[in-house]
Amino acid sequence: MYSNDGKSSQFLCLGLNLPGGSDDPGPGEGREEADTSAAPEAQTSPDSANLSSAPEGSEDGQDRPMANSEQKQGPGEEEDTDSMDGSGLYSLTEEGERESEGGGQRERGKDESKRSTRKRNRPSGGATRHSSSSDDDDEDEDEEEDAEEEDEQAMEAWLGADLRDMSRPSWCAIPSLRAREIGHDSHQFVRRVCGARGLVQRLELQGRLEKHTGCVNTLHFNPSGTRLASGSDDLRVVIWDWARRRAELEFDSGHKSNVFQAKFLPHSGDSTLAMCARDGQIRVAELSATQRCKNTKRVAQHKGAAHKLALEPDSPCSFLSAGEDAVVFRIDLRLDRPANKLVVVKEGEKKVGLYTIFVNPANTHHFAVGGRDQYVRIYDQRKINEHDNNGVLKKFCPSHLVSSESKTNITCLVYSHDGTDLLASYNDEDIYLFDSSHSDGADYRRRYKGHRNNATVKGVNFYGPCSEFVVSGSDCGHVYLWDKNSARVVQFMEGDRGGVVNCLEPHPHLPGLATSGLDHDVKLWAPTAENPTTLKGLKEVMKKNKRERDEDSVRHGDQYDTQLLWFLMRHMRNRRPQRARRGEGGEGDTDESWSSPDSSDEEEGGPDHVQCMSS
Repeated sequence: MYSNDGKSSQFLCLGLNLPGGSDDPGPGEGREEADTSAAPEAQTSPDSANLSSAPEGSEDGQDRPMANSEQKQGPGEEEDTDSMDGSGLYSLTEEGERESEGGGQRERGKDESKRSTRKRNRPSGGATRHSSSSDDDDEDEDEEEDAEEEDEQAMEAWLGADLRDMSRPSWCAIPSLRAREIGHDSHQFVRRVCGARGLVQRLELQGRLEKHTGCVNTLHFNPSGTRLASGSDDLRVVIWDWARRRAELEFDSGHKSNVFQAKFLPHSGDSTLAMCARDGQIRVAELSATQRCKNTKRVAQHKGAAHKLALEPDSPCSFLSAGEDAVVFRIDLRLDRPANKLVVVKEGEKKVGLYTIFVNPANTHHFAVGGRDQYVRIYDQRKINEHDNNGVLKKFCPSHLVSSESKTNITCLVYSHDGTDLLASYNDEDIYLFDSSHSDGADYRRRYKGHRNNATVKGVNFYGPCSEFVVSGSDCGHVYLWDKNSARVVQFMEGDRGGVVNCLEPHPHLPGLATSGLDHDVKLWAPTAENPTTLKGLKEVMKKNKRERDEDSVRHGDQYDTQLLWFLMRHMRNRRPQRARRGEGGEGDTDESWSSPDSSDEEEGGPDHVQCMSS
């Protein structure tokens, strides 16, 4: 499916078809437990065997290799094919790390022996001045070693906090394949596969899509999953036939600065694409069935960068936008003046610039926003009264960040598939899960840690048809996947060579995802690895990210305000001769504005595009 190489045969053996078939149920259907009572096959094919993994840990909660007698299954037991070694524990233990931990204990024992020897060998009070100086050096070394040991213990405690036991896998490959062959619950097969932990642990890089000449800031699959849209700092948008790794359409977006999002509007026949960018413009591209861009038009204008758009799941002509000017627009393409200002987000009398917005898929009247403070705010479009609590329906924040003196921002938030959970990623902090049905001011339910969100505006997303996993990029260049309920890392993959992964887009119907970041390409991932991940090196990378985060928080008590950067960049731009406008692009690129009087009359063109500057 993803490629023509040998590994794709493992993916195709599951019988996963392109979206649109009978195997794709509605988004509201829950997961059903797979039948695990059937006897295992005497012999399995190599592809089926590759989906098997080691049994769960021992009863006392410690993973250990099982003896041959323990590995033999009884006549009524089913092989657990959706698990991995160590899945019952915090998924960081591996053979290499166990050895390193054992070596670390030996080293600590040697250090303690050295310290005791130094203490025994220290001279008496009649010693020379040189000996006294040597004693002081030894004491300093002891203090440094003690401090390092305390730091290591604190780091281990931090890694183990907020974690829960991981549940047993609910999907088993062999009985599920057998049930599908005889037509039993075949309509649930794809959903169970996409949410299987065993396949998440076998994700690996399948290929790259290369066309852009700048950082790729946005990815979006069309509703059927057959096309992928990407936007970049090069101001261009590419529509991909990702399965064939071929660009079907490439056009100039009409924006004057970095393209931050490009999304297919639902039920539009993939003919309408909404876009936003650092220049604050909200533009709509009309695409033809002959792989051409008819035109792009500006439909709204923010007085600051516009990072995110929020689609209404069933609407082909309306969506929301949020900008750093704290304004939320509702845009309806059926109107002569499409843009209508919904709310100006404030905390007290101070405007709060916005980085992210998302519509509740289960209740499209509700939407959530996040930006330049620590609060997740939820609004109801039907009853926004800015004189009553600034129009906010409810807001959430981790309790320890409510009174925090550090400048904490929310770079991205998303609702789960059924709107019950709300996920928020905080700048140089962790990722937090809130229950959207809880009352105003409720604390978080889960905390996901180990990554680093500092250099750019990071995305975060749910993975799986029932939002079983949480996926995020990191400044360390890796992609992290956590089990949603236990908050344990289940997958850890090296992403961009440029060092930062920003955008993560799961496929709407298949077990795979696309990612992008500072590299100029798009990466495709699929569960074709023969063996589940060992999470090699994860623990050290997580510790390194935490130490760098702590050091930066001490070193930089405050950060540059992006509005100041915006002003400086505009000033520098105005001092240079105006460059000729770009002549290439769609046939009818225009700056014709459909904006309402609420939009800026003066086009806030913004600075010339800057490669991957953080906001």
